Amino acid sequence: MRGGEEHHDRSLITPGAAFDEVSARALKDAAALEGFGIDIPSTIDWCVRVGRGAPLAGAGDTAALWDLLAATACRDVAAARVLEPHLDALGILRQAGTDLGAGSDPWRAADIGADADSSWGVFAAEGPGVRVDAHETPAGWTLSGTKPWCSLATHLSHALVTAFVGDQRRLFAVALRGPGVRPHDGPWVARGLPDIVSAPVDFDGAPAVPIGDIGWYLTRPGFAWGAMSVAACWWGGARGIREALRGAASSERADQVALVHLGRTDAALWAARAALREAAELVDDGARIDQKLLAERVRGAVVHAAGTALAEADAALGPGPLVSDPAYARRVADLHLYLRQHHGLRDAARLGRLVVESGADC
Repeated sequence: MRGGEEHHDRSLITPGAAFDEVSARALKDAAALEGFGIDIPSTIDWCVRVGRGAPLAGAGDTAALWDLLAATACRDVAAARVLEPHLDALGILRQAGTDLGAGSDPWRAADIGADADSSWGVFAAEGPGVRVDAHETPAGWTLSGTKPWCSLATHLSHALVTAFVGDQRRLFAVALRGPGVRPHDGPWVARGLPDIVSAPVDFDGAPAVPIGDIGWYLTRPGFAWGAMSVAACWWGGARGIREALRGAASSERADQVALVHLGRTDAALWAARAALREAAELVDDGARIDQKLLAERVRGAVVHAAGTALAEADAALGPGPLVSDPAYARRVADLHLYLRQHHGLRDAARLGRLVVESGADC
């Protein structure tokens, strides 16, 4: 069995524990879904079903959420790349008091057709030379401008989009299939995550509803929780690489060097898992800590571990599986691109700055 394709019935983040009922059922359904992570419409439909009962961060279920994301990425990195922003959007809406499945809608997301069957993205990136501005009109809010890096905009029904109100940012919900919305289908020449197209979207007076007050999206604790949810996906994707290394080290032809590569990878991923577990406990306990510092530490630990797994696998396995095993080659390419959501030395510098400013100890 190739790394990452096995069905897990036990927690990955919390060893010895079982998955919660919703996550266990979701992963069982994923195992039976043909084209999981490749057939984007069916994978999105799976995400919508999962989102109706999935655990959410910050409510005592953070470890369970990260378990679900990690196990999804262990099976298929691209599927996790679809699931994570959908669940993040549902979490953001819940933090703002909106639960469309339960009929709670204080921000009137239903005005743009959002309901429990909606599929969500979170489009908060900024880029040089482009921006989205929000304008309040007698008929309501509208968005105009161009937003870069909008993943799956041609497939999703709705998105949470950051836009400028003057010189400050505010979060808005918008129907991606509504008037005044034009998603681009490229350019996207990626070899990793080739079906998760992240291209610009043009807004031209698109109807929108605000979610939270000005500045709320960036200052809420959940912003850091979402950043760590992405790290849980990275960890799960790298765990699939570890399984390939374990298979190679278990071969009759394996030598000491094969065991070295596995051992280095295992130690790095074990340490990163410990960081995720502790962070989940801190989030759920409501600990009075610097959430930004916590998120940068976790992301730094996980991206280092995932990079170690990729490097050790390259050295241990050589080109063979990259040219003969489609599932493995796809996992490696997908994970490489997904990890670029971490900005390397710039994010390391941000962590260092937070350590200096906070005076935090280890």
